[in-house]
Amino acid sequence: MMVTIQQKNLHLLWRAGFGVMAEDLAQINTVATADLYADMEKKSNTRAVHFDVVSNAVKGLLMGVGEEANMQKMQRNLLTPEQRKQIRQRSREDLKNLNMTWLDEMVDSPAQLREKMSLFWHGHFACRDINIYYQQQLLNAIRDNATGYFGDLLTAVSKSASMLGFLNNQQNRKKHPNENFAREVMELFTLGRGHYTEKDIKEAARAFTGWGFNIDGSFVFRRFQHDEEDKTIFGQTGNFDGDDVLKLLLQKRETALFITQKIYRFFVNDIEDSSNIQWLANRFYNSNYHIGSLMRDIFTSEWFYEPKNMGCHIKSPVELMVGIRRTLPMEMENEAVQLVLQRALGQLLFYPPNVAGWPGGKNWIDSSSLMLRLRIPQLIKNQETVYVTPKADDDQQMGMMEQQAGAAVAPQTGKSVAYAPKGGFRINASVNWPVYMKQFDSVGRAQLFDVLQSILLLTPAGSVSETSLITMVSSATRESYIQTITIALMSTPEYQLC
Repeated sequence: MMVTIQQKNLHLLWRAGFGVMAEDLAQINTVATADLYADMEKKSNTRAVHFDVVSNAVKGLLMGVGEEANMQKMQRNLLTPEQRKQIRQRSREDLKNLNMTWLDEMVDSPAQLREKMSLFWHGHFACRDINIYYQQQLLNAIRDNATGYFGDLLTAVSKSASMLGFLNNQQNRKKHPNENFAREVMELFTLGRGHYTEKDIKEAARAFTGWGFNIDGSFVFRRFQHDEEDKTIFGQTGNFDGDDVLKLLLQKRETALFITQKIYRFFVNDIEDSSNIQWLANRFYNSNYHIGSLMRDIFTSEWFYEPKNMGCHIKSPVELMVGIRRTLPMEMENEAVQLVLQRALGQLLFYPPNVAGWPGGKNWIDSSSLMLRLRIPQLIKNQETVYVTPKADDDQQMGMMEQQAGAAVAPQTGKSVAYAPKGGFRINASVNWPVYMKQFDSVGRAQLFDVLQSILLLTPAGSVSETSLITMVSSATRESYIQTITIALMSTPEYQLC
């Protein structure tokens, strides 16, 4: 099967980013794939602009008690119960803002590779922390290092207040070690299961004693809480501290292989190719774990563009929603409804199901989620009401269980969010159809279906027939045909793949 330049470019844009922007559709079959990736790489090597959505109320409460206060003192003495409640409530609202701010960045940013890599690392370093100040710091650290050196990223995440708090290392002290942080660093962040012993974990936990954070989220090493006696880790003995443990983990080739396998499954194919993975892992290790070099090896290889690796990836809920917004430029009156969709589809940013993150792949699809996925394009076009059953975990529902009817105010925008009774939500989106349709001005009416299908679906040509969509399509005018056939194609199971 011959793979065209257009197919290669669309494959690259979906895997290394979130799909093609409407303005670029007409040129998708003219630019060389190597040049396209070089441009993506260049744009993603710029410094990330840090997000700052934390409300002044939270900043004031956290900073007002002094930068040197540790979390235990804050919890016991420095904040009243009412102040702690205010932080929790305001943090939940600010987390909504951070979620939507990042979604907008995924849609609009030219640094597509950086944001896609950041989404991957957000799942790899899964952390559920209600404190918006710490979560924002962690996300900014991930975006800063998303395509740099894995060692820098690992260190930044390991020293973040969110991760140290989430994995209980704030309570890790000499003579009373807490093993949670050391265990997850080995099992989930670096080596993977089977490449360490229980003794390695116990000894590493001793090395991480004293690692904590101040109330402002800055890392602090409390040397009087650190175990300064010798530890034996991976057969090496010394007076190791936490930084030494991270270096020991990076020295092991199993770390390079584990990270490469996970990246391969996310960006290439759930079905692993052992020879390609081993080749990539060796180069990753020899590059001192340079993430950008690893991704270049993947996206510039011939095998990445083989048919078996194309159209086989099930889009995550975030990939699906961001991709639709990139292809169909739109203004959303009630942006907060995206949070409801994320929750219903099983990927609410900043609320991973557990420390292992979202499992991905076929786990994204079940009978209820698939039906909602297929309805989203129609919901956008027709502004229909979608009904979502509230979940028992209101933390994950982000406070929306309370909003069963009437109107609420969307965070940050201040715009009214349209809620229908009994858990209904409506997507009030205005699609800029002229911008999208302009890309097909040179396409004849008889060729429109084939052209639109080749751009919107990354499955083999002819996988969807025009007659199968006839009930969803209006042929009254050229404009109505392009609009309705686009929505119809986006509503197919094939559009769930890239």
